Amino acid sequence: MGCSGSTPSPLPDGTIPLYLRVVGDDHPRACTGRRLLRLRLVESFRGEGGRRHHPILLDPHANAPLSTADRPRALTEGVLAIDCSWNRVGERGGLPVGVGGGGAAHRRLPYLLAANPQHFGRLSELNTAEAIAAALWLLGERERAERLLSGFAGGTAFFTINGAALARYGPCRGQEEIEAAERELFAPGADHGGTR
Repeated sequence: MGCSGSTPSPLPDGTIPLYLRVVGDDHPRACTGRRLLRLRLVESFRGEGGRRHHPILLDPHANAPLSTADRPRALTEGVLAIDCSWNRVGERGGLPVGVGGGGAAHRRLPYLLAANPQHFGRLSELNTAEAIAAALWLLGERERAERLLSGFAGGTAFFTINGAALARYGPCRGQEEIEAAERELFAPGADHGGTR
């Protein structure tokens, strides 16, 4: 795939381009994003030169959640994830400066539980591979999402523990419907299959 991030590589029609920006402050051996790059499941995004495009940026601090309504833009512009320590993202109060480009559409993932060994059962503490797989699933590429995550620890479990939530989010179009589903699934006292 090897891409500068300025021109999406040709993909089969109906396939969402996936991009990754590695910030470099995560432990290399624990970095699922670097593994996705090595496996050529995502393209490196640097965002300079050539045709400017504006992917959907997965941003845990965005107000608007990702939903099926975002699929048209995802198909033409792609989805961009940032691989860095999410603890440090929280300390900064947002994503590192400049990583998404000025025209990126920022979207957070709906509430999901992590299945990776480091954060199993924790709400919204997904690793990079889980986040990208969740985005693919929500945008209609479910088999591809499952294939992408299949080689990672907890990959199969991710879709098991989030099965009810993903099924509920699947038909939602836009922020209001996703937020209503989140309240239904993750309100205090709701059984969401893990711990917060």
